[in-house]
Amino acid sequence: MREIYLDNSATTPLCDSAVKAMTEAMCVYGNPSSLHSSGLAAQKLVDEARNILGMALGVRMLKPGQLVFTASGTEANNLAIRGSLFAKSRRVANKIITTDSEHPSVDNLLSKLEEEGFKVVRIPTRGGVLDMTAFEKELDKNVALVTMMMVNNETGALYDVGKAFSMAKAVCPEAVTHCDAVQGFMKVKFTPSNIKADLVSISSHKVHGPKGVGALYINPDILKQRKMSPIVYGGGQESGFRSGTENVIGISGCGAAVKEALINLEGNISRMSSVREYALLKLSALDVRLNTPLGKVAPHIINFTLPNIKSETMLHYLSSEGIYVSSGSACSSHANTPSRSLTAFGLSASDADCSLRVSLSEQIEESDIDALVDHLKMGLGVLMRIKR
Repeated sequence: MREIYLDNSATTPLCDSAVKAMTEAMCVYGNPSSLHSSGLAAQKLVDEARNILGMALGVRMLKPGQLVFTASGTEANNLAIRGSLFAKSRRVANKIITTDSEHPSVDNLLSKLEEEGFKVVRIPTRGGVLDMTAFEKELDKNVALVTMMMVNNETGALYDVGKAFSMAKAVCPEAVTHCDAVQGFMKVKFTPSNIKADLVSISSHKVHGPKGVGALYINPDILKQRKMSPIVYGGGQESGFRSGTENVIGISGCGAAVKEALINLEGNISRMSSVREYALLKLSALDVRLNTPLGKVAPHIINFTLPNIKSETMLHYLSSEGIYVSSGSACSSHANTPSRSLTAFGLSASDADCSLRVSLSEQIEESDIDALVDHLKMGLGVLMRIKR
């Protein structure tokens, strides 16, 4: 049975370049912190990958500490948020502005920070659009951090973080701006400077690299002003921001995957956008409701609601036919509550529980979409008959 993988927002298949780089890195056994030749060879692999990620972010000459490797996008988000809020130079400001549809790695951390005395303000994103009026009202001198995702991982909404961060810098210039760009990296063209982001989180396994590698970009001004502190202490690796021996094999694979994606970045984005439009057209002929954002969208995510059929039921039906989709964020798939992203978008709790996410990569073709739609149509017929 031919398998069709349409869950690329959860993770992506490893590309050939990543497999090759990781295989070669397995033979470099030195610790990057060691000063002998084997250690230096390992450090060279880490530095090469770091420079590739810098180029992908539009930063050609990275300063020490400007790009920190972590074990995941989740850790990168935690380092950005906790690291900036508890930095040595931190002022008394304690307000955090975010959205009401953040990834659990941000939202759950902010809930914990609320318990610790921080004030967290969640800006509405109904219809997949940032409420700029509500955001502007919350800007004041007490803002310590603005943290917002670039692309919503469930709806594909592309939030105007550049405008929000620019507004924040104008009113509260001391505030730190952080963008969770895990779903936007290599899907949306941007640089930290053009979106006014002090901190940017990215993840390897969303771009055909290995799992277990993330990274945090840190603006040199943040380093200079000592507005970042580590959250993991130890031997002082990664310029002191992330102690622990680096995952040389994974980092090498991440660098290779990003390097490969950079070769045809515009073409990949264009291809995903074209297939996404084709999928929307085909899905519109079925008895489903498309949850299309009102504003800008990422090129790789589609969300739709089934007619009173739980998403998990349809997911298992499609999986039995070799078609893999998602019922939401893989990081919250075991939660017993409705998706925060979808209810923030405007769906009821029951509709959120009946919604599926299809997420593309540049490898997906229109024929894959045809197969999805054909099996969805059959599944709707079968499952609706069972319900009756």
